[in-house]
Amino acid sequence: MRVWSIILAAGRGERMGGPKALLRVGGESFLARTARLLGPPPVERVVAVLGHEAERVAREAGLPDGVAVAINARHAEGMLTSIRAGLEAAEAAGADAVLVHPVDHPLVEPETVARVLAALLSGAVIAVPSHEGRRGHPAGFARAAWPALRSAPAEKGARAVLAGHPEWVVHVEGGPGCRAGINTPEDYRRLIKA
Repeated sequence: MRVWSIILAAGRGERMGGPKALLRVGGESFLARTARLLGPPPVERVVAVLGHEAERVAREAGLPDGVAVAINARHAEGMLTSIRAGLEAAEAAGADAVLVHPVDHPLVEPETVARVLAALLSGAVIAVPSHEGRRGHPAGFARAAWPALRSAPAEKGARAVLAGHPEWVVHVEGGPGCRAGINTPEDYRRLIKA
């Protein structure tokens, strides 16, 4: 199975005052850290979907070698447009499954990523980590789920696919990082202190 990782990093980061992809933790940008975490075998390729200030983000993020960049010109229309842009790149390369992960969740544990990958490799159509009863990231989608992702309502995004096809979803154990979104300056300050 050929697996690609898609990092959703196209947003404006309005509450943060700029792209969250460029925030730093542990000496690296959120985008570089996430690319590293989502790139171990059997992942064949990582694609970062950029939009707002794409050139600046690509230039300043310090992306690891081999990370592809896809530009989502429609990023203002919502996250689902970035998922679709990532799917286009993965499908063009012949991928069989994708991990989808928002850049503002940089603390996901390698073990969580490994469990999602293992579920996909074992035949799951969708694999999602959960921590303390709540879904987290990254979500894995086999090719069979891609048409549903593409046709999901923009306002509901990937959640609509999970809700509409519960028979496809395999839940795996996730660490606390799978739920740790950095959405506000207060979230970021807490992260830096920790």
